[in-house]
Amino acid sequence: MTTTWRHLPAPAREIARAATDAVAAARVRDTEAYDEAADRLAGADRSGLVLGAVVRLLLEETHPDGLDGDDVRQVLESCVRGAASWQPDVDPHVVLVLLAGALGVYDPGDDPTPPDPAALARHAPLLLADLLAASALEGPPAAPDRPLDGLLTAAFAEIRRTELND
Repeated sequence: MTTTWRHLPAPAREIARAATDAVAAARVRDTEAYDEAADRLAGADRSGLVLGAVVRLLLEETHPDGLDGDDVRQVLESCVRGAASWQPDVDPHVVLVLLAGALGVYDPGDDPTPPDPAALARHAPLLLADLLAASALEGPPAAPDRPLDGLLTAAFAEIRRTELND
């Protein structure tokens, strides 16, 4: 692919920038920067679609042989435990919904308390930051956005392909 997300239309760039800012803030546990970036994500149309695609791509990269129940539990526990020390409102149910949604096994109609889009937007960067920290994809500290940039670019390309084929 010769194009990155930085050449996409303004709404897509805003989602990518907000996601990048939120993940960067999560990595350094900067509550103020995180809140601002998560609010931008929550207000961006289709951010959930993009974040879900990035989570799925990262799960595929970090678990090339697939995920089983133990893997999902491990990812869930790692994210929630890591975030709880600086984001006391982290909700394990919302993180589980993000994981199940990214894996294509979540039906909001079967959930008596489905999270709202704002909650999903607040939790997705926590999950992404945790997955990036646990992955071999994580770059050197001087280039923390490198792996996320590639994942965002791939997610936008995949979304575009899907929309063109539908």
